[in-house]
Parts: sequence; C-alpha cells; structure tokens
Amino acid sequence: MSDRLAPLLSSPYVQRLGVRFDDHGDELTGILPYADTLVGNPLIPALHGGAIGAFMEMTASAGLLAASDLAALPKPIDVAVDYLRPGRPSDVYGRATITRQGSRVANVRVEAWQSKRSAPIATLHGHFLIKPSAG
Repeated sequence: MSDRLAPLLSSPYVQRLGVRFDDHGDELTGILPYADTLVGNPLIPALHGGAIGAFMEMTASAGLLAASDLAALPKPIDVAVDYLRPGRPSDVYGRATITRQGSRVANVRVEAWQSKRSAPIATLHGHFLIKPSAG
C-alpha cells in the first residue's frame, strides 16, 4: 500500500505538514501531527482551518490511491468543508470514505477528529478527477 501512496507522500506540502498514514486492515487513517505553526488563532488557541482542510484533502487523495490503481494523483474538482468544532492544539486524525467511484470521477467524504471519532472537528465532501492505470 505504501507504494501506492508514494506520489502523495513525496509532495513537499505533505512533508512540510508532516502528514502520515497508518494502515490497519482495510482502514487507512491520516494523521496530522500537532505543530505550533498550525495554530491559526493563538488566543483560543485553535488550529488553522486551512491546515485542517488541506489535511482532509490529502486524506481523501490517500484513500483513493489506496483503494484503486491510479496512474496519477487525484485532482480535486470541487471540495466543501464543514468546520464543526475548533481544532485544539493536538494531533488530528482523518479517515476517507469513497461514496462513489466511476471511471473518471470519484466522490469522497472525509471526517477529521481529535480525541473522539464520534466528535468530528470537520468534514469534507469532494469530487476528484481520477485516471485509472491502463494495466
């Protein structure tokens, strides 16, 4: 599976944020490790929404790469993010669910949480352009 994620993991932005993925059976969990540079509002303190949104987009791409044999990284067509709770200064976890995958477009939903999966801090719903491998 890590071979399939290699194009995503080699991205400078993924490396800069320190995003990594844990594979347990058929579940792939994204992890955004906490860093002071991710804080958007130091008064609360709360993680920057852009960092959370980018992490969820990376998690969606990783979910597609892990589930399918793709010739290239998935490209976002449209993405909607719902911010449900402030992201506290701690690690963020995310998991993607592919709700529909066609030959060119995939529909993906991602939930991001911190201490409890049942209390997500944000959700993403997106459509991604995909290019399956010819093989």
